[in-house]
Amino acid sequence: MPEYHALKGDTPSLDFIKNPSLAAKATLDAQRILGVDAAIMFADLLPVLEPMGLNLDYKPGVGPVFENPLRDQQAIEALTVVPAEEGCGYIVETLGRIRSDLPHEVALIGFAGAPFTLACYAVEGKSSRNYAHVKRLMYDHEMLWQSLMDKLVDTVADYVRLQIASGAQAIQLFDSWVGCLSMADYERYVAPATRRLMLSIQGKVPIIYFGTGNAHLLDAMYATGPDLMALDWRVPLVGTWDRLGSRAIQGNLDPIALCGRSSSMISRARNLLNEVGGRPGHIFNLGHGIVPDTPVDNVKRLVDFVHEESTR
Repeated sequence: MPEYHALKGDTPSLDFIKNPSLAAKATLDAQRILGVDAAIMFADLLPVLEPMGLNLDYKPGVGPVFENPLRDQQAIEALTVVPAEEGCGYIVETLGRIRSDLPHEVALIGFAGAPFTLACYAVEGKSSRNYAHVKRLMYDHEMLWQSLMDKLVDTVADYVRLQIASGAQAIQLFDSWVGCLSMADYERYVAPATRRLMLSIQGKVPIIYFGTGNAHLLDAMYATGPDLMALDWRVPLVGTWDRLGSRAIQGNLDPIALCGRSSSMISRARNLLNEVGGRPGHIFNLGHGIVPDTPVDNVKRLVDFVHEESTR
C-alpha cells in the first residue's frame, strides 16, 4: 500500500515495529482504507525472540535473519525468558493507540508465532527449504529440543497475555512452517508444547491457530486446544470444518486470486461463500497473507463483495 511505504520511508523494519506511533498508524490505515471488519496489530512474529538473546535484523531482499542462530547446547541454555512487558513493552502503547482510534464496532486482533515456527527461525537463522538444523536438533537431542520449546512457550504465553491485557480481542497463533513435519513428528515434538501454550492462554479471548501446507496435521493441531483453525487454500473449507467439529472456521481464498482479474477473484469468492451457505461462524479470509504485488483495489473490491453477499 502506498500509504504504508510513505509512512515507513527509510525507517528500519525493527525500529518501525517498535515505534508505537508508526505501528498503530499502519494498523489503523490498513483497516480504514480496506474496510475490513477487524484490525490486526502491525508487528512481526520474531521480535519476541530478541529479548531472549537473539540478534535480529531484517535484510533487504533476504528477510529476517538471526546473526547468532541456536546451534548448540550452550546457546539454548543461555536463552533467557524475559517478562513480556520488559522485553516487548512497546506493544502496550501500540495496542492502546489502536484501540483509542479504532471504531467501536471494529475488532482488534493480536498475534504471535507458535513455538515450533519460532524455534525454526531461531535454529535455522533465516528462512529454510528443508529445516535440516531444526530436525537434527529434534531427532538427535530431544531433551535439548524440549528445553528450547519450554522457554518459547513461557515467552509466547506471557507475550500473548500482555496483548490481551492491552486490548487485543482475539489472538492468532501462526505456525507458518509446521507443514514440514510428519504427523508422528508433530505429535511427539510439537503438540505437547503447543498444548501447554493453549492451556495457558485459552478462555480469555478467542484463539485462532494457523499453519500452511498442513492438511495432514489439522486434526492434531485442533486437538491442542485452540478455539478455531484458520485454513490455507489447499483444503476444502466446509468439509474440514465439519470434520473438526469447531464452532467457527477461518479462511480460505487463495491469495493469488487477488492478483488477477477482479471478475475471476469475485467468482472464486462467490463459490466459497456459496459453499458455506451463510453458516454462522465463518470468518472470511485468505488462505495465507497477501502477496506484495496484489492490487489494493482488488482487496477493496473483495471486501465490498463479501459485505454485500453477507448482507444478502
